[in-house]
Amino acid sequence: MAELKHPIREAERYLENARQILSEKAEKNAGYYQDKKYVRMAGNTAWNGVLIALDAVLPIRANLKKGQHPDIRDYQEAVSKKDSKMNGTLHNAYELLHKSIGYDGVTHYKVVQESLKQANMMIAWADKQYENHKKN
Repeated sequence: MAELKHPIREAERYLENARQILSEKAEKNAGYYQDKKYVRMAGNTAWNGVLIALDAVLPIRANLKKGQHPDIRDYQEAVSKKDSKMNGTLHNAYELLHKSIGYDGVTHYKVVQESLKQANMMIAWADKQYENHKKN
């Protein structure tokens, strides 16, 4: 996989794309998004942005065998080693974005917005880690 020029900006772009999908295609009405397909798409897009940010600052993929995919436990363990306080945010982002929204298609507006907030927090954390790594 080719290295991205600035993976954190790419992760932020994914998160912005998720917001755009929701605002342009999911049709919010009475506190709920109306189109589950686009809610799922937005959840998966945002989660992929989180993974791009985490992959930029955590040595997860370097420790995997060829063809092996990382597991959420790999990310949790790596985040714990750097900043255990962020494990709750990672857990929330995973449960909300990937499972509840991306897989189940939960359409409640406040739940979706909170999940995007969790994604933003993870990406911001990764940004700090990335900048600190570049300085050293």
